[in-house]
Amino acid sequence: MKISVLEPIGIDKELQEEITNCFNSKDIEIVFHPDRKEDVRSLVERTGDADIIISSNIPLTREYIEQCSNLKYIAIAFTGFDHVDLDACKEKGIFVSNAAGFSDIAVAELSVSLMLDVYRKITELHSATISSGHRNGFLGRELYGKTVGIIGTGRIGSRTALLCKAFGCKILGWSRSQTTAAEVEGMQFVSKEELLENSDIISLHIPANSETNCFIAEKEFELMKDNAILINTARGKVVDNIALSRALKNGIIAGAGIDVYETEPPLNKDYTLLDAPNVVLAPHIAYATEESMIRRARIVVDNIFSWLEKEPQNLVCDPVCMEI
Repeated sequence: MKISVLEPIGIDKELQEEITNCFNSKDIEIVFHPDRKEDVRSLVERTGDADIIISSNIPLTREYIEQCSNLKYIAIAFTGFDHVDLDACKEKGIFVSNAAGFSDIAVAELSVSLMLDVYRKITELHSATISSGHRNGFLGRELYGKTVGIIGTGRIGSRTALLCKAFGCKILGWSRSQTTAAEVEGMQFVSKEELLENSDIISLHIPANSETNCFIAEKEFELMKDNAILINTARGKVVDNIALSRALKNGIIAGAGIDVYETEPPLNKDYTLLDAPNVVLAPHIAYATEESMIRRARIVVDNIFSWLEKEPQNLVCDPVCMEI
């Protein structure tokens, strides 16, 4: 049996050797590729005759999947899986799992970091300071006492809510299912409209799918307070970023902290948010910490061994059951 790791997964040589030895001891060959390539031809070449591939967020299209004759299992080293053509996987009998939970802590912490950066203009003032500038009368805002609306109250949303609560914030929540957030004491569940109208900060933690595409768009911005800020560490497509840019430029809302986009950075030079005021942009780094990379690698290895033992976990595509 053979495993192909299509791209670097953020681990050091020591852990890579540990994983290699772990699989080799079970007569499983594993090949690590040193860089990232997204074109179908390169991906097919790297997959070769592998039974299993490991990949983070490289688009795995139908065109690619249909050319992988020996592929039986895809281990996504990521939480989101909207970049994988699951219909093609089902048709070819390929199991797919994700690394659920590996970045919960990292993403929640960056969400709060973006809130602080937008409120206190840390990035902007850093540039001013190293350019021999000064405060110039700037006054920031405090998180304490603010109402934070959490849209998507799963594990990451709930952890973000707990962190905000520690800052002394009131927490509003919206979710299709309230069960996963019941442990967050004091979270008040409200309608989407009520959350948007009453929150000082809106933090997004929902997946990208047909129901959430442009979940926050022009009409949602119109509902928000004019001093509200939006934080998106979820997926780029859940926000209409053209509408967000207009809302920032026209003073409809006060600011935004964005880590995700419709495509992976680098962004085009004319990207709509690059000239928007009061926005902090990060290059999709919410999940990227030393600790989360180690956690992710161990989850992926566990997922593979669970599948080999016919007790698969974290499945997002099960061609036997056909639905997840």
